[in-house]
Amino acid sequence: MAGVKITETALRDAHQSLIATRMRTEDMLPIADKMDRVGFHSLEVWGGASFDSCLRYLNEDPWERLRALRKAFKNTKLQMLLRGQNLLGYKHYPDDVVEEFIKKSIENGIDIIRIFDALNDTRNIKKSLEATKKYGGHAQVAICYTTSPVHNNEYYINLALEMEKMGADSICIKDMSGILLPYVAEELVRELKKKISVPLQIHSHFTSGIANQTYMKAIEAGADIIDTAISPLGMGTSQPATESMVASLQGSPYYPDIDMDLLLEITDYFKELRERYREEGLLNEKVLNVDARTLRYQVPGGMLSNLVSQLKSQGALDKFEAVLEEIPRVREDFGYPPLVTPMSQMVGTQAVFNVILGERYKMVPVEAKNYVKGLYGKPTIPLKEEIIKKIIGDEEVFDGRPADLLEPELDKLREEIKEYMEQEEDVLTYALFPKIAIDFFKYRQSKKYKIDAELLDEEYKVYPV
Repeated sequence: MAGVKITETALRDAHQSLIATRMRTEDMLPIADKMDRVGFHSLEVWGGASFDSCLRYLNEDPWERLRALRKAFKNTKLQMLLRGQNLLGYKHYPDDVVEEFIKKSIENGIDIIRIFDALNDTRNIKKSLEATKKYGGHAQVAICYTTSPVHNNEYYINLALEMEKMGADSICIKDMSGILLPYVAEELVRELKKKISVPLQIHSHFTSGIANQTYMKAIEAGADIIDTAISPLGMGTSQPATESMVASLQGSPYYPDIDMDLLLEITDYFKELRERYREEGLLNEKVLNVDARTLRYQVPGGMLSNLVSQLKSQGALDKFEAVLEEIPRVREDFGYPPLVTPMSQMVGTQAVFNVILGERYKMVPVEAKNYVKGLYGKPTIPLKEEIIKKIIGDEEVFDGRPADLLEPELDKLREEIKEYMEQEEDVLTYALFPKIAIDFFKYRQSKKYKIDAELLDEEYKVYPV
């Protein structure tokens, strides 16, 4: 058999996990040539929180970043993470916005789009999948992995079969909390490989310290691709370290076709880069620790740090353990959603309110109310009537596809920002993050912002694809 394939996450999920998504494009380009030649199956470079972070913190145009990276990577497929009907924002967007966003993502250089929905509601994935295939991209559909009394192998196999039937080009098991156990992974992958014919990819985080072993058992059971991060940006709340995983497979039929010498040169570059970001105060040492509590509470690393900051701001850090205990109870009340954006924020915030106010559901954020109303999609199991009544009273619960309630809005948005538009993609930036986009457009118009393409060519030796 051919060796396992590697997706390197250093340019997206790894720095999102360890340095709050703050890696700058100028720090990516100098190492692009070596990363392009090392033999990766794909490079995850875009999506997730990177779009928001470019605009909000770095004064960068995320579309310019994508174009610069596409120019730099001549041989390797570029991959992004997309939250289905949420795209890269935090709410559902109309179908016309979803289709145009995917069209432009592919036009600007994305090859593989990993599409997921926080509730594993395939109705929220359908439009993104269809658009990805329509515009020539590879549609990888991700299953958000979690555990509960109702999440078992049968549930995941049925979900994977439905995704393949919908047209998924590959399927990913997305374990955002690092809770997929090695022998559970082995059995799940083995069963999935018997049922599906498309490639299977495994994505996990090292948060709980078990992802290396999980990857090994998954590979032995037939997983085709794994997600790893170069070691200076690996482990902790990031992915298992690329070099370690590659070395672990030496002498086996699973050994990937990777240039290890070149990989170590890439490691040296990111070591220096990590030190720079550490000096800037962007690397919190806590995210490098193993936190076995995630196995009990299923709380992803980013969610843990958010909880700490929420409680600090309320002067209630002493209630941290109580909130951790409350999270599984809220999750059960909410029908066992996987704890991934936006559900992780919703469940976490509700748990904080329940504990601080000393009464459960005394205060409920509007997002949680909308979730209970069915506006995010279908819970894994129906919510109990008493919970529905407590949160939304006698309001009606919508059981259709949430995006069917949304009117097309691209034309209206174009009109709203016509004074700022410099490229077609600007309307999509505005659709996702209206206020941040306007601030960025004003900054751009001030002429402080400029990517000089000729300078990039000269300094980083990148050429058109």
